[in-house]
Amino acid sequence: MNYAAITGWGKCLPPAVLSNADLSTFLPTDDAWIRSRTGMVERRISHVPGVELAIVAAERALACAGKTGADVDMIIYGSVSNDEAVPNTASGVQQRIGATHAAAMDVNTACTSFMYALSIGTAMIKTGVVRNALIIGVELISRYMDWNNRNVAVLFGDGAAAVLLEPSETETGVIKEKLQCYADARQILRVRGMGTQYALQGIEFGQTSWDFDGQEIFKKAVRGMSEASVEVLQSAGVSIDDIALIVPHQANLRIIEAVAKYAGAPMDKVYLTVHKYGNMSSATAPVALVEAVEEGRVKPHDLILMPAFGGGLTLSSHLLRWGDRVTPLGTTAVDLPPCDKTALELVNEIRAIKEHGAASAANLANASFSEQRC
Repeated sequence: MNYAAITGWGKCLPPAVLSNADLSTFLPTDDAWIRSRTGMVERRISHVPGVELAIVAAERALACAGKTGADVDMIIYGSVSNDEAVPNTASGVQQRIGATHAAAMDVNTACTSFMYALSIGTAMIKTGVVRNALIIGVELISRYMDWNNRNVAVLFGDGAAAVLLEPSETETGVIKEKLQCYADARQILRVRGMGTQYALQGIEFGQTSWDFDGQEIFKKAVRGMSEASVEVLQSAGVSIDDIALIVPHQANLRIIEAVAKYAGAPMDKVYLTVHKYGNMSSATAPVALVEAVEEGRVKPHDLILMPAFGGGLTLSSHLLRWGDRVTPLGTTAVDLPPCDKTALELVNEIRAIKEHGAASAANLANASFSEQRC
């Protein structure tokens, strides 16, 4: 049986850091409130489109594997915040990295998008459809954030990471996985303004408000990630003691702690980035995985458990076995352009644009109502 090993890995994080103190300049909150409820201290805000983050992460993953874009057979772009709907964003990555003969597709399962894309790429390699696959998780949540809503504005940040999958005869890469969705509760996490149905309501795309039932999301996330992880471990015939590292989706420190407790895992076996980057949606898990490798937390042949949860409500758990190599074969000079603004300045620009758009939408709605009365 063929497997799909991770042979390249790379990440891209915008340089602008938004602190809890920054958020307190326009929200009724402070550092202590945010830390105690989320475990978050700061997050990144991008000064460039999401595809630029994806390209840098992709180039770094390819260099790590000793490959170039011309070697790539498939690009899967996991994101909920695509720069464009048509054409797909994966094709933008394909064009820029020179993957002339590659297939390209976008996947949106919210925060689990990278994990679902990892399953798709693995399956395509195992079945011989493609020889390799570049899997990207990237988000630009800042552009779609309701910055007036404290419950969500403190949680999210921007970032990207990518891995390259290649065939392997040894048991490496994804060896077991569980994918599921709690569709009956999909309404508890909804971003109003991202979708065609809102255009007829006079709402500009990206002019968002969020439905976010934090307590119910917490319950569903803990249950979903915990039960999926137990099922995956049992299916693989291993126990939590066999797991070298748990790299979960970093939605909230409390959720991570609850999942670890359910699994019977000590927190020193859990890799955390939630304090540094917040929730980067589909970029969260792959960024954490890349950093864990870079910091020496992943050793050759380690078993890694990656549970995740997102809007939909989608959930997943993946059991990975790492390969022989934990060091890059090469590097690249590709990087983001410099950023000449602070994260707070970037956010305040977004807020001003959204406030202008909201006023325009209100004027349009009032005008339509007046016409109907006439």
